[in-house]
Amino acid sequence: MDEIRGDEIRGKAEGTAPVPLSVLDLVTVGQGRTATQALRTGVEIAQLAERRGFHRYWVAEHHSMPGVASSSPAVILAHTAARTERIRLGSGGVMLPNHAPLVIAEQFGTLEAMAPGRIDLGLGRAPGTDGATAAALRRTDRLNEGADDFPQQLMELTRFLDDDFPDGHPYARIHAVPGPVQATSEGGVQSPGRPPLWLLGSSGFSARLAGMLGLPFAFAHHFSAQNTIPALELYRESFKPSAVLDAPYALIGVAALAADDEREARRQVLTGALSMLRLRSGRPGLVPTPEEAEAYAFSPMEREFVDSWLVNIVHGTPDEVRTGLDDLAKRTGADELMITANAHGGEARLRSYGLIADAYGLPGA
Repeated sequence: MDEIRGDEIRGKAEGTAPVPLSVLDLVTVGQGRTATQALRTGVEIAQLAERRGFHRYWVAEHHSMPGVASSSPAVILAHTAARTERIRLGSGGVMLPNHAPLVIAEQFGTLEAMAPGRIDLGLGRAPGTDGATAAALRRTDRLNEGADDFPQQLMELTRFLDDDFPDGHPYARIHAVPGPVQATSEGGVQSPGRPPLWLLGSSGFSARLAGMLGLPFAFAHHFSAQNTIPALELYRESFKPSAVLDAPYALIGVAALAADDEREARRQVLTGALSMLRLRSGRPGLVPTPEEAEAYAFSPMEREFVDSWLVNIVHGTPDEVRTGLDDLAKRTGADELMITANAHGGEARLRSYGLIADAYGLPGA
């Protein structure tokens, strides 16, 4: 295995934050906005995060969703790497069953060559979309097979990244480039590092697998809050020390949005809740404006969904958000909080990350 240092995984808490803070970006596209504007906002968020001491910036793979422009994490990360200098960049995550492992190894080997020592490779086993779109991505309708094969796909990807298929294996003479093979070629010089692997999940499957393999684990608390503590407990119980980690390291994705006053924060998060309601109803679209969300006539069933969704979004004034994040870190024992701020406009999201940084006294104000 190529060298992976623990300090490439473990973050450092800045200011008065209880744990390291990071950013998860879906590159959301609001009504009246373009994908170009959304991608520019993503870069601005990454730059703000770097300036203010957030540990990492990840983007999530989603498909066939008009309001989410993060269908190609590797492309977005290359663009962001060219416009940042220090912050860790990664996928939160790449959906492994959607892609050939060799392709992912090549993409993230390229990213590592572009930004050495700054790239994380987070992997999920969900499709990141609906079944029909997943079938189009994978060119098969046997979707359960892709999820069930996840451990085998993960092993194959790891061997491509490390260039260590055993002799006699059908892929023994296939090399992911850029990668370790360049160091063993005549006259070759290659960085000894490669992107750390993270497993992502919203249930117990990846939690147990990450623990058994001694890998870091990222849990999607922002849309599966009821499973957070059981999954983290399973991860810690299953953990076996590895060459990557000598102790468990788990981050959780947290939906959080701060604004100058509580009413404005509520207006902003309601846009994301209405967008999620439409997605769950089979009507995905652009993120609505705060005005549309406030004027929307929710049915009793829709109101119940929205209220239950908002319960798990930490929102309000900066002090209220700080208190909520502190409580969540304490309740879950998470080693890192990865904040996602979903709202209609980029201005509100940028403002939120800045206010949270101020609330914790992070550097670079």
